[in-house]
Amino acid sequence: MPAELRDAPLTLPRSRAIVLPAFLRRLPSRLLIVAAFLVMLAPVVTVMTTSVFRDEIISFPPSGLTLDWYVNAWERREFARGFVTSLQVAALATCIGVPLGTAAAYAIVRGGLPGASAMSTLLLAPLAVPAVVAGTALYMFYLRAEFWLDRDIAATLESLVAAHVLLTIPWTVRLVTASLQGLDRAAEEAAANLGARPLTVFRRVTLPAMRSGIIAACLFSFIQSFENLELSLLLVGPGRTTLPVAMLNYLEFRVDPTLAAVATVQILLVAVLMLVTDRFVSIARTV
Repeated sequence: MPAELRDAPLTLPRSRAIVLPAFLRRLPSRLLIVAAFLVMLAPVVTVMTTSVFRDEIISFPPSGLTLDWYVNAWERREFARGFVTSLQVAALATCIGVPLGTAAAYAIVRGGLPGASAMSTLLLAPLAVPAVVAGTALYMFYLRAEFWLDRDIAATLESLVAAHVLLTIPWTVRLVTASLQGLDRAAEEAAANLGARPLTVFRRVTLPAMRSGIIAACLFSFIQSFENLELSLLLVGPGRTTLPVAMLNYLEFRVDPTLAAVATVQILLVAVLMLVTDRFVSIARTV
């Protein structure tokens, strides 16, 4: 062997890296997103399809399709009364809780109060308490208040609304606080430098900028109150049964697609509310 070949360094051929197309690289993440949507939407689709099954005992595949269960739900007075009561309670709780929560959020973010972080944690605490525990505690408190004040408090519309306000305030504080923290204070400072009073600055500059957070708080507060079962279960009274409690009472005696029909109406109502709200303010940006 020649000397120049014997002294040459040994080199191996380089392996070429396999470059996947862009759509194949994104395929696993897209499959995970699709799987997540399927998991979230499967219960909703199941309820909506079950509501049109003809069989009283739910089975698959069904023997046929019908809308009689919607007619049955419409004719049952307990569902109609529960729907009206849920609307009243949710509307009143939203009208009371959202202004209180908005004022609290503004004071926490812009007030410069000592212990603002602790106050925010305290106002958000109801979100961490199980609703059954909160309902039991409120029921016992109402009974003790009846003994002290010698008047009916438990099982009244006022007590139910007061309990649902505890659901709306934490959501309002959470959403409005996030909206305030994302605002640029340059416009407020400019208005103040031009001679506007603090109330005028709040009414003409700050409040319009908080609109998205307040609208989102109204939406989520109404939905949380309208669909609440655990907190309302121990606090409703005769003739003041909410729709979720009426559905639970119906389930004790009969199991048929009527409940699926009522649940479908609830789902469509919530969907319409979210679409209408998203028309005026982007919920994705706010939440």
